Amino acid sequence: MSAVGIAHLLVFFACISSTAVHCKKQRGFVGHQDSDTDSVKVDQVAANILKSGLTTVFLPLIYIFVFAVGLPSNAMAIWVFVFRSKKIHPAAIYMANLALADLLFVIWVPLKIAYHFNGNNWIFGEEMCKVLVGFFYGNMYSSILFIACLSVQRYWVVAHPLTQQRTDNRLAIAVSVSIWAFIWISTTPLFLYQQTAKISGLNITTCHDVNIITQENFNSGNAFQDVQKPYYYFMVMAGLAFFIPCVVIITAYALMMRKLGHSTMEGSSANKTRRRAVVLIITVLVAFLVCFIPSNVMLVVHYVLLRNGIINNGYGFYITSLCLASLNSCLDPFLYYFVSEEFRAHVKNTLLCRSSRTVERMRVSFSSMKYSKKSSTYTSSTGHTDSSMI
Repeated sequence: MSAVGIAHLLVFFACISSTAVHCKKQRGFVGHQDSDTDSVKVDQVAANILKSGLTTVFLPLIYIFVFAVGLPSNAMAIWVFVFRSKKIHPAAIYMANLALADLLFVIWVPLKIAYHFNGNNWIFGEEMCKVLVGFFYGNMYSSILFIACLSVQRYWVVAHPLTQQRTDNRLAIAVSVSIWAFIWISTTPLFLYQQTAKISGLNITTCHDVNIITQENFNSGNAFQDVQKPYYYFMVMAGLAFFIPCVVIITAYALMMRKLGHSTMEGSSANKTRRRAVVLIITVLVAFLVCFIPSNVMLVVHYVLLRNGIINNGYGFYITSLCLASLNSCLDPFLYYFVSEEFRAHVKNTLLCRSSRTVERMRVSFSSMKYSKKSSTYTSSTGHTDSSMI
């Protein structure tokens, strides 16, 4: 069952567990706009959440962690992929794009930190709020899509190890460009409706935290007219950029494990391949369980509740799940580190301030000192094997 179907089931059970009147009259986490002053009034539950330690202490602490870990790690990853990796692999192309998506989001996180520490008061204007929201969801959906591509590519390497690398690179570049074009187009609707709300009584301006309902539509029972744009947007994105990639990822890993299970390869190389595959699967599953599944499911549930006029009693969990989605910017570098032996070597050499020329001289020196068991002497070796990217 899709996330949309689950959400409708939750709405149904919420309705049958309460009176019909409450189902029709209660509203989600929204504010009622005063046409005379343009200010927005929220109920006491909403006001308590906006003043609570959850939004003013816990959330900014999470974002501080995301910024402190995500900025240097993703900057390091891009440096390695662009300046240190000599042989480009399809996996490296997808991981470099994933690191770029994370970095483009992380650089805006200080605004989010300031917003929450300032009592959920946004002081940077409507346009900057839209930019922040656009980069937030753009990062989440692009991360899911690039992880799906990486998962399919990893399966393809296991199933078809002799595939032409040049052809794969061209395909990886074309797919990456297509994903960026899709993200650019799909985030445009987030700029088409108001994201900030000036809350009367609290003297704060929220950013993407309160859905605005005009008093006229609220009184007439047509509140959906004011939330239909975000509703349709997140329903479509839940299907195209979450549910379908999720199915692709699960299928790719199931086929990968089946292929490895039926493999007749023996020895340390086969065991190493299996271990890397297992680590890749575990890392991606952790990212989905922590970051993507809760946030996307709660997004769908939240807007389905708004559409049906039902109060969202789980709004605190909803905004927390969105915050936890940003942790993917910290988890992705671990994906590169554990998946690629080459990446680990480049990171180590970069941290030790070794230039590419120094690393090459060290490789040649170690290669020339290989010990030959047959002749009991050290022999020179000019060949080397490229690090695996699985």
